[in-house]
Amino acid sequence: MDLLIWIAISLVLYGIYKYITINNDYFQKRGIVHIKPTFLFGTMASFILNRESVYDFSNNIYRKFPRQKVIGLFDMRKPFFCVRDVDVLKQIGVKDFEYFEDHRSFVDEKADVMFGNSLISLKGSKWRDMRATLSPAFTGSKMRQMFELVVECASTFKATASNSGSIDCEMKDLFTKYTNDVISSTAFGYKVNSFEDPNNEFYLSGKKFMEFNTPLAGMKFLLMQILPRVAAALDINFTDSKVTKFFRSMVLGNMDSRAKQGLFRPDMINILMNVKKGTTNELNSVEETQTDGFATVEESVIGTKVVKRVWTDDELVAQCFLFFLAGFDTSSTLLSFLSYELTVNPQIQQKLYEEIQETYRNLNGKRLTYDALQKMKYLDACICETLRHWPPAALTDRMCNKDYDYDDGQISVKIKKGTYFFIPIYGFHHDEKYWPNPEVFDPERFSDENKDKINLGAYLPFGIGPRNCIGSRFALMEAKAVIFYLLLNFSFEPNDKTQIPLKLSKSPFSLTAEKGVHVQLKLRK
Repeated sequence: MDLLIWIAISLVLYGIYKYITINNDYFQKRGIVHIKPTFLFGTMASFILNRESVYDFSNNIYRKFPRQKVIGLFDMRKPFFCVRDVDVLKQIGVKDFEYFEDHRSFVDEKADVMFGNSLISLKGSKWRDMRATLSPAFTGSKMRQMFELVVECASTFKATASNSGSIDCEMKDLFTKYTNDVISSTAFGYKVNSFEDPNNEFYLSGKKFMEFNTPLAGMKFLLMQILPRVAAALDINFTDSKVTKFFRSMVLGNMDSRAKQGLFRPDMINILMNVKKGTTNELNSVEETQTDGFATVEESVIGTKVVKRVWTDDELVAQCFLFFLAGFDTSSTLLSFLSYELTVNPQIQQKLYEEIQETYRNLNGKRLTYDALQKMKYLDACICETLRHWPPAALTDRMCNKDYDYDDGQISVKIKKGTYFFIPIYGFHHDEKYWPNPEVFDPERFSDENKDKINLGAYLPFGIGPRNCIGSRFALMEAKAVIFYLLLNFSFEPNDKTQIPLKLSKSPFSLTAEKGVHVQLKLRK
């Protein structure tokens, strides 16, 4: 009897082993250079177990086989491809976009109504229709309409920080309060001051969601990937239920009260109200793409079509939720790392200050305007170089949504539907082939004299192709506005807590400084 039990146990263990390792020879069969997988974790062990940051992971994978255009990796037991060639990236991201228009799934739209229904998670025709629906909210003309609200938040931020001769700040914390106030005002029509009231619901909701960098969040993520049905049954997802309830109530309540009172604001709530009424949100025929900054991405034809589709309340609320999170975290990340670079590179800070001073004098005492901001070339160069050196996203991906015959001259293989490509943004941004001395922070790369030399396929701060970041104009606008007012009134100085050189934490998802970004803001005389 004991023998039969041991045989049964052995068969079960063998079955589990075969299930986990069944794809281990996937790339070997196809003659594709790949990193050999380890048991259970595939090639993701260092990332999943927090042995290295997502940025180190992206860079290390990118540099593994420098002569290869594409290499093979394993996401636990699932094989996937890593792109490390600009031409291949353009091929799947732009030229053959119809085969690679989706991101891989992390959450189910039914299990997590906020994140699962947001633009970043939607697929196929539903994504295309939502992209076209939201595009009018992010045109250059809409940015002009929102700019007064952004400047109001930026100038309030300046006043809050100037109560004494100097102030020691953790810049990520400082900028999340600013970006929270900007998004609350420009997207939702709520005026909050997170410096005076850090317990407002917008700010607390943003902080609550950003707890996905904790070990508990990592365990949830693993369970959602390995056993998605179990995670769904246990109601485990990215978005806290209280956060979901707050955003749903706030957005729908706002839409209802505006409709009853006939109120208008040029923001996302208004766009969604038009969608709900079946009114078309038209794109302006003329856009000023070239004046909005070098890093600004262009909208594809997908974003210019007219959509007639009935959206549910949850689908509409989810877009506001994503817009809030993107502004809350990624923009504040950009600003905090830019503040670090200005602190440790005083010559760059001084040159930028001189441009800001000149712009301020030309305003003749008037408030900063959108046009004046866009004319500041060195400010744009500093922002662009920060996005290169410290991209808010270390990587992105594309999912093959129908079988595809792939041939890059090195390998020829049929890519099955459901296979995804990993795009190591950080690796491209730090490749000596495209960026001389890539570890040096040098805004002159983006000067008028040099920017024509940039291989645009190796610069991906907002993604690539039709699935790029829809909010690039907004992100650049809010970042530039607050830096203008801060540097006009303060110099950025190191203090006792400033970590030089800055080291990244081993966060599995986001760009986070190991010990924070600590800077002294010293009032200019």
